[in-house]
Amino acid sequence: MEIIDWIVLSGTLAFIVIYGVYKSRGSKNVHDYIRGGNEAQWWTVGLSVMATQASAITFLSTPGQAFHDGMGFVQFYFGLPIAMVIICLVFIPIYHRLKVFTAYEYLETRFDRKTRTLTALLFLIQRGLAAGITIFAPAIILSAVLGWNLNGLTILIGVLVIIYTVSGGTKAVNVTQKQQMAVIFTGMIATFLIILNYLPEDINFSNALEIAGASGKMDVLDFSFDLENRYTVWTGVIGGTFLALSYFGTDQSQVQRYLSGRSLRESQMGMIMNGFLKVPMQFFILLVGVMVFVFYQFNTAPLNFNPAATKSVMESEYSEEYRELEDNYNKIQEEKQQLSLQFGESQELSSAEKTRLKEAIVNLNLAEANARELGREFIQAGDKDAETNDKDYVFIHFILNNLPRGLIGLLLAVILSAAMSSTASELNALASTTAIDIYRRGIKADRSEMHFLNASKWFTLLWGLIAITFASLASLFDNLIQLVNIIGSIFYGNVLGIFLLAFFVKTVRSNSVFIAAIITQIAIIALYFLDAMPYLWLNLVGCLLVMGIALILETFIKTPFEKHDSNE
Repeated sequence: MEIIDWIVLSGTLAFIVIYGVYKSRGSKNVHDYIRGGNEAQWWTVGLSVMATQASAITFLSTPGQAFHDGMGFVQFYFGLPIAMVIICLVFIPIYHRLKVFTAYEYLETRFDRKTRTLTALLFLIQRGLAAGITIFAPAIILSAVLGWNLNGLTILIGVLVIIYTVSGGTKAVNVTQKQQMAVIFTGMIATFLIILNYLPEDINFSNALEIAGASGKMDVLDFSFDLENRYTVWTGVIGGTFLALSYFGTDQSQVQRYLSGRSLRESQMGMIMNGFLKVPMQFFILLVGVMVFVFYQFNTAPLNFNPAATKSVMESEYSEEYRELEDNYNKIQEEKQQLSLQFGESQELSSAEKTRLKEAIVNLNLAEANARELGREFIQAGDKDAETNDKDYVFIHFILNNLPRGLIGLLLAVILSAAMSSTASELNALASTTAIDIYRRGIKADRSEMHFLNASKWFTLLWGLIAITFASLASLFDNLIQLVNIIGSIFYGNVLGIFLLAFFVKTVRSNSVFIAAIITQIAIIALYFLDAMPYLWLNLVGCLLVMGIALILETFIKTPFEKHDSNE
């Protein structure tokens, strides 16, 4: 990195932190701190919701996902617009009518305190884990690629977030996320245009898509019912809808974003904005990854994009074998580059010649993939602790080795801004849930507003330190964006089922729901570790299971209706 990159990076991050502290100073009570004084307009709500979900993992892992597997991952988001409509019609009106601080307050008015507490604890567990991952993901990748200290990076990201989140609460999160989304969109669009400019002179965008399609990267839709396939239209529409309903309807990190809206209408419009823009946004990020793939059809790509893994195998007894494999891999790439140039000019070729070129490119891609797999085996044999999966390193490798100076700093700012925005939302929500659902309701219900305001700030600091600690102890998973979704899928279906029972099944009462939720959570964890189904289906199974068990138990357990105190 050059001095200009450091200036752009540090200047962008400093501006976001200072602006957040300045614009959100002066919270006078819990309402201001947790609901942002209900001042957010619909576009602020929409951008804040999008920024909360779009963590650094999105901008590191998603392009790498597309580089290796193509555009099919976008199917994961197909259920999101459906979920947004349901949330606008059902969830948001109820939350606004009851004027709740957290989603889980409603469960006490419908069921009882123990159901509220259990659901809040499920949220705290899964979101507490996710907060650590959103810090850890960019830290471990940037440390591996740039040589920065991992723990130092983890602490830097965590501390920057803690500064403005503790200071201003929800308002600080909202105002900084608008700036962060501006940085993110600017950086990604600039990268996309530069990639197109880097392609050979005779290769335009249409040719690039054709080259990507010849390698299977543009296969967006999969209508198969193969349960071994994680991403199909059906998993996206069905499993994705239930995951999105759970996440946006019951996860406090998202609920808190739209509860800060000026009115019911502003909150609903913000969520509709998210429903309209989220799928195109993810499609575009995946398309950037596909364009990185096309770029490497004409330029040499490393055998493994993780520099730490390459260094590890080069220092092992398998270094000679790895070098020989690299030589063969480079020869495959040279041949593929020549064929890709010919295929890009295929409008001048006959249909038969075009088909022959496509088959040759597919075979070379297969040979390249086999070489990569063999390389991973060498890395693993040389160091069993080395991270062989390099999906999360593809995009950052491209940024550092190909983008012009200054833009590198901006793209690193994109990654760190995304980490900060999602982490800030999570810490804000974790603190709110702890303060309102656990501390205020169960421990110190008779204290002043200022006491609970200060408690919320202390809980924000506490969760920030817990997230930093977890991030420092975590280890890289198969693919980081999948890890966050897996953690959510293990818990979200159960929580969504509890809320759907509360909304729509008035005959089911508290004890049945409480027991059903515990049984369901144990069953879902078991199903995941038994690898019984793709993780997206856990959302649907968890939701149906808790509802079914509760309905069965209700025939045996008679819970008298109780009057609950809904005035928090």
